[in-house]
Amino acid sequence: MTTSAPSSTKKAIRNPGGVGGSGSSNGRKDAAASGQTVKFARRTSSGRYVSLSRDDMDLSGEISGDYMNYTVHIPPTPDNNPVDEPIEAQSVAMKAEEQYVSNSLFTGGFNSVTRAHLMDKVIDSAVSHPQMAGAKGSSSCAMPACDGKVMTDERGEDFHPCDCRFKICQECYVDALKDTGNCPGCKEPYRTSADDNDYDGPMEFTKGGAPALPAPSKADHRGLSEPSKSLLLRSQAGSDFDHNRWLFETQGTYGYGNAFWPKGGAGGYGDEDEDEEDGMRCADGMPDTTDKPWKPLTRTIPVPAAIIQPYRLLMLVRFVALFFFLGWRIQHPNEDAVWLWGMSVVCEVWFAFSWILDQAPKLHPINRKTDLKVLKEKFETPTPANPTGRSDLPGVDFFVSTADPEKEPPLVTANTILSILAVEYPVEKIACYISDDGGALLTFEAMAEAASFANIWVPFCRKHDIDSRNPDSYFNIKGDPTRNKRRLDFVKDRRDVKREYDEFKVRINGLPDSIRRRSEAFNAREEIKMMKQKRETGDGLAEPIKVQKATWMADGKHWPGTWAASAPEHSRADHAGILQVMLKPPSSEPLYGLAKEEHLNFSETDTRLPMLVYVSREKRPGYDHNKKAGAMNALVRASAVMSNGPFILNLDCDHYIYNSLAVREGMCFMMDRGGEDICYIQFPQRFEGIDPSDRYANHNTVFFHGNMRALDGLQGPVYVGTGCLFRRFALYGFDPPSVTGYSSRAVAAEPDDIEMQQRPLTAADFDDDLDPNLLPKRFGNSAALAESITIAEFQGRPLADHPAVKYGRPPGALVLPRAPLEPAAVAEAVSVISCWYEDKTEWGERVGWIYGSVTEDVVTGYRMHNRGWQSVYCITERDAFRGSAPINLTDRLHQVLRWATGSVEIFFSRNNALIATRRMKFLQRMAYLNVAIYPFTSVFLVVYCFLPALSLFSGQFIVQTLNVVFLVYLLTISVTLMGLSILEIRWSGVDINEWWRNEQFWLISGTSAHLYAVVQGLLKVMAGIEISFTLTSKSAAEDNEDIYADLYLVKWTSLMIPPITIMMVNLIAIIFGCARTIYSDIPQWSKLMGGAFFSFWVLAHLYPFAKGLMGRRAKTPTIVFVWAGLISITISLLWVSISPPTPSGVAAGGGGAAGGFQFP
Repeated sequence: MTTSAPSSTKKAIRNPGGVGGSGSSNGRKDAAASGQTVKFARRTSSGRYVSLSRDDMDLSGEISGDYMNYTVHIPPTPDNNPVDEPIEAQSVAMKAEEQYVSNSLFTGGFNSVTRAHLMDKVIDSAVSHPQMAGAKGSSSCAMPACDGKVMTDERGEDFHPCDCRFKICQECYVDALKDTGNCPGCKEPYRTSADDNDYDGPMEFTKGGAPALPAPSKADHRGLSEPSKSLLLRSQAGSDFDHNRWLFETQGTYGYGNAFWPKGGAGGYGDEDEDEEDGMRCADGMPDTTDKPWKPLTRTIPVPAAIIQPYRLLMLVRFVALFFFLGWRIQHPNEDAVWLWGMSVVCEVWFAFSWILDQAPKLHPINRKTDLKVLKEKFETPTPANPTGRSDLPGVDFFVSTADPEKEPPLVTANTILSILAVEYPVEKIACYISDDGGALLTFEAMAEAASFANIWVPFCRKHDIDSRNPDSYFNIKGDPTRNKRRLDFVKDRRDVKREYDEFKVRINGLPDSIRRRSEAFNAREEIKMMKQKRETGDGLAEPIKVQKATWMADGKHWPGTWAASAPEHSRADHAGILQVMLKPPSSEPLYGLAKEEHLNFSETDTRLPMLVYVSREKRPGYDHNKKAGAMNALVRASAVMSNGPFILNLDCDHYIYNSLAVREGMCFMMDRGGEDICYIQFPQRFEGIDPSDRYANHNTVFFHGNMRALDGLQGPVYVGTGCLFRRFALYGFDPPSVTGYSSRAVAAEPDDIEMQQRPLTAADFDDDLDPNLLPKRFGNSAALAESITIAEFQGRPLADHPAVKYGRPPGALVLPRAPLEPAAVAEAVSVISCWYEDKTEWGERVGWIYGSVTEDVVTGYRMHNRGWQSVYCITERDAFRGSAPINLTDRLHQVLRWATGSVEIFFSRNNALIATRRMKFLQRMAYLNVAIYPFTSVFLVVYCFLPALSLFSGQFIVQTLNVVFLVYLLTISVTLMGLSILEIRWSGVDINEWWRNEQFWLISGTSAHLYAVVQGLLKVMAGIEISFTLTSKSAAEDNEDIYADLYLVKWTSLMIPPITIMMVNLIAIIFGCARTIYSDIPQWSKLMGGAFFSFWVLAHLYPFAKGLMGRRAKTPTIVFVWAGLISITISLLWVSISPPTPSGVAAGGGGAAGGFQFP
C-alpha cells in the first residue's frame, strides 16, 4: 500500500483502458475470467486504511475528489505475472537523512535550539560496521576543497545518487540540491523517486556550523504510525509485492478492541463458496480457526496437593496456637517483673501480626511453564496471514541505566549492552537505550566502543549459538567451551573473538587516560591560539591567559555533557540533553557478511545489529530530576518517539542477559490468552561473584523463590527494579482492558453506524476521565508522543486467534518493516528529555515510574496493581539475567537501608496498601502492606534481643514460672514453624542453608539497617529532612587475585553499633547469669536456662555479622574493643544504680539470703 498513489496509478483509475480496467466492463470481464479481484484502498486522515468492494463504488460517471487517491492493485497470480520491475532503492533524500541521523550528536534543552553536531568520528579507534555512528564510505568526495566521505548503503559501500557515479558526500549533496538541483558531475538533475515527498529541502545551517533542526510537527512524524512511502513502494514492486499482506491491510481496520472483520467472508470480497473450499470459513466476520487446534503459549502448574494442603493446615494450626498463646500470656503476667513481661508481650503481639502479613499471601503458590515452539509457530511461521514467515512479534525497547562511571565501571555496562544486542529476538524489533545520568564522555565513548565490538561479537553468537551473550561471562566459563559445538571453524572463531575482546577491554580501560590526554592537548592548543591572538592585537599581554579546561570529543568538539573540571552548563547537575544514535535501525531484510573477511567468516550469518541510542537527559539547577525514576521516564518518552516498542525491558547496568531466549519466554505470557491484562513480567534476580557460603544472603532466594512465587498465584509479584518486561501502555497510567472494557463499548447514539465503530482508537477511549484536549496535561505537549500511545496499545495485544481473546489483533499486523528514523523524530526525542518537559504534567504522579520514594520500583508496581493490572513471575530453566551484588558487609547494609527507607516512605504516603482500591485483591493488599510495615519490626526486634540479657541480669524471666501450659504453647508454635519451613522449602525449592542464611541476615538487618530506616523515615515525614543515598560501588577490591576480597574488607559504619551492642550485652549477660546462679544460695536454674537459651538464639543469628567484623585474618577492629569496653562499663554502672550491693552483715541480719550473692 502507498500512502498516496503515484501519478501513473491515478491515471489508471481515470483511464477506462488503463491497467486494471476499473472503469471498463471489458476489464471487469477479463478480471473475472482470470479469477482475479480488483481491490480498492484509501488512506484516511487518521492514517488507517479503509477498503471498499466494487459494489460500493459508482464508477459510471466522473470519479469524485474523494476517490482521487484510490489505488488499483491487480495482485500477481499464476495467470497474471507482471514484468518484474527493478526494486527501487530508498530515495536519496531518505539516505541522506538516515546518514545524517546516525552521524550526528543531537543536543538541546530548555530555551535552546536542538542542534545536530555532525561528527567525523565518534571514537579514536576504527569503525567498520555500516550501522554505527561515524561509519562512512572509504572514498573521498570529488568536490573541490572537500575532504568528506561519500554516502554509503546498508553494507557500508559507496552510494552514488546519480547514474554518472559522481562521488559526493552528504553535505555537498545537500548543497547541490539547494543551489541548482543538478549533479556536479554530469550537470543533469538528480533523479529521485516520484513519491519522495518527505524531503522538504536542505536543512538550514546556523553560525555555529551545526544545522538547526525543524520544529517537530505532526507531518514530521508520519513514520511513527505508518510505513515510509518509499519502503512500501519497494515492497510492492515486482515479485516482492505481498498480496496476502495487502489483503490483510485492506480488510482490517482499527475499531473498538479487535480489528474489524467484515461479515460474509474473509474481507468481504471473495465468494463464500470459495472460502469454504479453502477451509477459511468465517462466522460473523471472524475467521474460523476450529479446523486447526489452538495451542496455549503458557501453562500454570499448581503445587502438589501433598505439599500445599499440609502447608495450609499447619498455617491454620499455628495461627490458632498463636491466638491462644497470646491470650494466655496476657492473662498470666509476671508479678515479679511486670516491666519485663509487658515488653515481651508487646513484642510478641507485633511478631504475630507481622507473621500473618508475611504468611497469608503464601496460600496459593503456583509454577508456570512456557512453550517457545508454539510461540515460533504462531509468530514466525508462514501462515495465510503471513505467507513470508516474517516475525509478527511486537517490538521491545531495552532500557539500561547508569549514573557514575567511577562506581559503575564502563566495562560492566558495555558487557550488558553487548548481551542485549546479541539477544535471540528479531533484530528489527529491538532498540536499546542507554541512560547516562552523569553525562560523562567516558560512558559515551565506552558505548561507542561496545557498538564497534558488537560487529564481531553479535554475529559470532548467532553463528555458533552461544548461550551466555556477555563476552566477559562467556570467556570466564569454567569447562569445555567446545561442548555441543559442531562447526569446524568454532575454535578458530573463538580464538579470534577472544583476542578482539581482550583488545576491546584494553581500549575501554585506557579511555580515561585517552580522554585526559586529548583534552589537555586541545586545551593547550586553545591556549596557544589565544596567546597568538593577544600578540596580534597587543591587548592584555601582561594579564595571565585563562583557558577553560574543557573536555573534548574525538572529533575535536567540546563535549556537551559533564566535564572533568566542572564548569557552568557542563557539570553533573547542569548540562544539555544529549542523544546519539550509536547504531541506526537495521534493514528489514537479513544482511549477511562477506566471505572475504580476514579472520571471521560470517557469509551465512545475519550481521545486522539492533538500534542503539545513547541518552543523557538535560539537567539544570532548580529542577528536581528524581534520580533513577526521572531517567527512566525520559527514556520512556524518547523511545516512544523513536521506536515505540510496545514492551519495555529495563536492566541495571550490571545485569546482563544470561539466557538469550528470556525475552521470548516473557513474550509467551504477554501474547497468550489473557495477556492483555498483564502489566509486566518480573524475572528473578540472579547474582555472580557471591561467596560460596553466601554469608549475607545476597542471593535472597527465600524472597525470589518463596514470596514472589506465592504472589504469582494472587495478582502477581512486586516489581523489584530490574529484569522486568513492561507493557508500555500500562506505564502510561491507563487501566487494563478488562476494567475499561473499551472493546465492548457501543455508540449510544447510532449503534448501527459502522463507520463510527471502525474509527481509530484514541487515548481518550482508554480512560473516561481523559479529555482529548487535556492530553498535554497528562503526557506533555509532544504530539508525536500522544500519537504513539494508541499504536503501542494495539501492537502490544495478543493475537485474536481464540474466541476467548477479547482484546486481540489480527495475525500478520506487525510484519511490515519499521519506518526509517528521521531527523525530526530525533529532534522531538531531544525535546522530550529536556528538564522542563514534565512541568505541570502527570509524569511521575500517574504516568511512568512514580516519584517520591527511593524505592520507586515497588511504588510503580503497586500503582499498576491498584488499577487492576496483573503481573507474572517468570522463572526460566536457565537464569534469565545475572548481575552483581555487594558482598561486603557495609555495602550490603547500606543497600538494605535504602530499601527499608523506601518502605517507610511508602507507609506514610498515599501508596499505603491500607487505602488501596477494590481492584486490588485482599491477599495482594496484605503483601503490599507487609512491604511497607516490615521495617517497623526492627523496633520490637531490638527490644526482644535485649530481653534475654535483661532476664539474666535481673534473675527474672518473661513468665512467672516455666509451667506446662507455657511449654506446650511454645512447643506447638515452634514445631508448626519448623513444619511450615520444611514444606515451604519443598514447594519453593530453597536449600536449607539458604533458608538459614536468610533467617540470620533478617536479624542482622533488622537490628541495624531497618532501625535506622525507621528513624530516617520519621525524620523525613516529621521534619522534612531529605534522605540522600550513594550508589553501591560495583568495582572490585584492590586484591585482584581473590574475587571475594571485598568480603573481608571491614568498613566502619554507624549501622554496626546496634548489633555490636546486642552481642556484647548478651555475652556479658550469659557470663553474669551463670556466675549468679552458681554462687547463689538458692540457684534458679530454670530462669538461667530460659534466658541463656534465648541469648544463644540471638548470638547464633548474629554469627555472620561477628565473622564479618573479624576480616580475613580474624583481626577484630579496634572500634569493637572500644565499644565493648564502653558497653560493659555502662551496664555495670547501670546495674549498680538499680540494685546497689548490700553489706554482707546487713544481708545476714535481715535474713535475706536470696537478696544477692558474692564471689568467694
